[in-house]
Amino acid sequence: MLRIAIDATPILPKPSGIGLYVANLVEALGELRSQDSFELDLIYQPGLKNWLRGNLSFPEYLRGYSNLRSFPVPVRLSNLFIQFPELFLPQFERSFGAPDLVHGTNYTVFPFRHSQKVMTIYDLTFIRYPEYANSTVKAYVNRIQRCLKWTDLVLTISENSKQDIVQFLGVKPEKVVVTPLASRYSSNTAIDSEESVQYDFSRPYILFVSTIEPRKNISNLIAAFDELKQKYRLDHQLVLIGQKGWLYEEIFERIARSPHQKSIHHLSYLSDRAVALFYSRADVFVYPSYYEGFGLPVLEAMTLGAPVVAANTSSLPEVAGDAAILINPDDVAEMSDAILRVVSDSQLRDRLIQKGKERSQQYSWENTAKATLNAYKLLVS
Repeated sequence: MLRIAIDATPILPKPSGIGLYVANLVEALGELRSQDSFELDLIYQPGLKNWLRGNLSFPEYLRGYSNLRSFPVPVRLSNLFIQFPELFLPQFERSFGAPDLVHGTNYTVFPFRHSQKVMTIYDLTFIRYPEYANSTVKAYVNRIQRCLKWTDLVLTISENSKQDIVQFLGVKPEKVVVTPLASRYSSNTAIDSEESVQYDFSRPYILFVSTIEPRKNISNLIAAFDELKQKYRLDHQLVLIGQKGWLYEEIFERIARSPHQKSIHHLSYLSDRAVALFYSRADVFVYPSYYEGFGLPVLEAMTLGAPVVAANTSSLPEVAGDAAILINPDDVAEMSDAILRVVSDSQLRDRLIQKGKERSQQYSWENTAKATLNAYKLLVS
């Protein structure tokens, strides 16, 4: 029987980003076990403070999972382990037995000697656009390059990311498998009522959802919004939902300079149900990001019935297909024109909504898990 060990460390009480991917992958793989015969172990690395105290117990939110195994090196010391694995590996391997396959889910996989090694690389933002990355993220480059020396298979989330991995990291195409993501929402997702959210929904709005950082190209979205207000006296508001990332100061300075700043609303962390409400009520969802490994907000918007305008860059055309209007993210006039077309043409808007819903049905966590399991099996066969 195939025995798989997956790094579950990124899973958090309220997972997002990588943690959301890992949590959904583990859950969907667990459901596939009723149809397929394999064992699934979850690896967890303690935090540095708990490790220094000798506390290697699993956090409460993970204890509902079966087959948890502690990897007794804190995440902060992972680079040391990767640099000198021979000093620690024999001892740690004894605590794991010998799984057929180990899957590192966060740009890292440890060099277990008796297992096939799989590593997920989501995107190469820190290589393609180093100006958008902080020093911590840039350190991923050395870690990834070292891990690739012993990695047997790379998983990634889009064909665009695969092309980047082949081009910039020199990985052979046959060693990279694409397993697309899925939305946290479905067509029957529970949505908060308007009364439960502190926002005035009486006026129409243009929506953006993601981390507030330069790579997302929010400044050009604000410029397009200003143009729409000035030229066409558009009644819409602009709603930006997302937590602050890095280098966000210029974006808020751009909002402050806008003559329509009172019509621009930044909302930070909201519950999934509240975000779903904003998606479902938006006149148009705009995602002008320069670079995405996948572009989940586009899929989420399509799932919940928001017509989409998105950048024609990186993985976004791949995810959106013909269900969105794709624009040059550097062309403010093109962006404002696309937004105006959607909000003023009800037939176009309805057509985009219908195409988006159909497109979103192609993605599910079950499909992600099946593609991942197939990749595992090919590797160990």
